[in-house]
Amino acid sequence: PRPHGHCRRPPCARAPARQGSQAPVSLSFMPGAFVRLKRRRDFLRVAAARQKAVMPGMVVQACPRPDGGIDPRVGFTASRKVGNAVLRNRARRRLKALVETMLPEQGMDGTDYVLIARQATPERNFADLRQDLETALKRLSRTERSRA
Repeated sequence: PRPHGHCRRPPCARAPARQGSQAPVSLSFMPGAFVRLKRRRDFLRVAAARQKAVMPGMVVQACPRPDGGIDPRVGFTASRKVGNAVLRNRARRRLKALVETMLPEQGMDGTDYVLIARQATPERNFADLRQDLETALKRLSRTERSRA
């Protein structure tokens, strides 16, 4: 036995850590953050609208929001044609980085977007991807205005 009488814990030991994750203290809205499309039915609804712009680095699909919301929402997808899991994740990360910087200024309010990665997305120059997204958003806004 130890001099303090307990064979395993010293006297200055704290209580053991509790199980589970820690509750967040506070979460604030991050500038540039956007609402994500995550449900399959949302992706299918945007695809059914048949408004798309095909670019060398990505395909951008658009559809008006059915709930009448103001903020644009975005979904990302990368099929196995893009490559293995590492390449698909890289492609999605690159598309997310583009959207965070460009969609707040150039996206149409009340619109759902789906960005589909292509085989060139993981290796394409970032400036070229930016130009692709800018061109696609302009094309989609023209077609939306002509339908209205």
